[in-house]
Amino acid sequence: MKNEQWSSRWGFIAAAIGMAAGTGNIWRFPRVAVQNGGGSFIIAWLVALFVWSIPLLIAEMVIGKKTRLGTIKAFTQMGASKYSKFFGSWITWVCIAIMSYYSVVMGWTIKYFILSLTNNLTTNTSFIWSTFINSPNQTISFHFLAVLLCVFVVYKGITNGIEKVTKFLIPTLFIILIVCAVRALLLPNSIKGINYLFTFKLQELLNPKLWLEAFTQSAWSTGAGWGFIITYAIYTKKNSDIAVNCFITGISNNLVSIIAALGIIPTIFALSSQQAAMEAINSSNTGLAFIYYPKLFPTMVGGKWLAILFFLAMVMASLTSIIAMFEVAVKNLMDYGVSRKKAAVITGIVAFLLGLPSAYNIEILNNQDFVWGVGLLVSGLFVSLTIIKYGAEKIRNNEINTEYSQLYIGSWWTKFIKLIPIIFIFIFGWWIWQSIIWYPGNWWNPFAVYSLGSIIFQFIIVYLLILLINKLKFIN
Repeated sequence: MKNEQWSSRWGFIAAAIGMAAGTGNIWRFPRVAVQNGGGSFIIAWLVALFVWSIPLLIAEMVIGKKTRLGTIKAFTQMGASKYSKFFGSWITWVCIAIMSYYSVVMGWTIKYFILSLTNNLTTNTSFIWSTFINSPNQTISFHFLAVLLCVFVVYKGITNGIEKVTKFLIPTLFIILIVCAVRALLLPNSIKGINYLFTFKLQELLNPKLWLEAFTQSAWSTGAGWGFIITYAIYTKKNSDIAVNCFITGISNNLVSIIAALGIIPTIFALSSQQAAMEAINSSNTGLAFIYYPKLFPTMVGGKWLAILFFLAMVMASLTSIIAMFEVAVKNLMDYGVSRKKAAVITGIVAFLLGLPSAYNIEILNNQDFVWGVGLLVSGLFVSLTIIKYGAEKIRNNEINTEYSQLYIGSWWTKFIKLIPIIFIFIFGWWIWQSIIWYPGNWWNPFAVYSLGSIIFQFIIVYLLILLINKLKFIN
């Protein structure tokens, strides 16, 4: 499969945007934004895009394009240090861990697409959601179906599978989300939702938790630190423009997030009392999008058909993101001599088995989303350390600003790459301190859904697992 390559620039960009713009934009962003200050969060999130995510996307594309290897061997080749293989292995694991519960979320979208097709979405959306999410037989079955669909696409390869799918799905996704947002904004009282989403309070920017959530969301949603762009860059042509492609990917991702939020937040306020709207927003309900979007469609002309299109778009969004996660695992297996088809099947089996706990219990899914969202920040740290060790200025001059570049990248990129470890230490260190203060009796509990102890416990397990695997002959 050494000759696999994107057939066009649009093919790569569509795949890259599809990688970034997924259910994290529709399912995760609106919920996290309104629970962390609305407009204040959005400002921090935009800062994170330009000082964290885009610089890291550029760095990752350099690594993939330069080495033409999966994340483990790419970091080993680029890093020239005893920690390089661990860095690549960590990034690979975090991607696999997120893939395993993301496929569960994709299963939700398939379920709701079927409900919309069969006209079984009613106004009692909370009941539908709670009934489904508390039925393990259903959630596990749809998790399996999601994994099966992903295996099929990745099995087909880059141009015949991933590229063909994303080139069709991404424009369709944008159109459907825009239509939903326009309708939501025309609802009576939707202005209350807009005000809540964009209201800015300066004092909220002093809250370290807001910055942790903003940087986590940006990394989670853009794919910075996942190894996606490293893997997709392997298949780019020599004259691919690194800077322009990464800026388009990052900005398009944020645009999808804002459009999705404009669809759901105004709908919550327009179709609920003020008290009910605030309760919904503050409930930390993972299923906000699945409860409130279905309430929007009956208010629209042709709402039934739009519901079908919307949940089809949700399936599309989740599919274009999760196939990138699959490809990260598949490419690493291919680097060690496994064929693409076998690697796709192996990855599918692993994804299904690892995702079973999250499919069985939504609290486990919430925990995994919390732990590995923070894990992505660690991945970003490892990317920046690798680039710093190799020589950020050398990379900027020789790999980014080439004769094929349409956008010149100044020394700001080098400064931001070197700033990332400092940002990480400040945000993560402050959050650790605050988490101990917030949960004085429970911060250490490794089995609590949202606790420092849970993060430390799982990070240690993965660290030891990586050390063990890296000693095996297969990895060496």
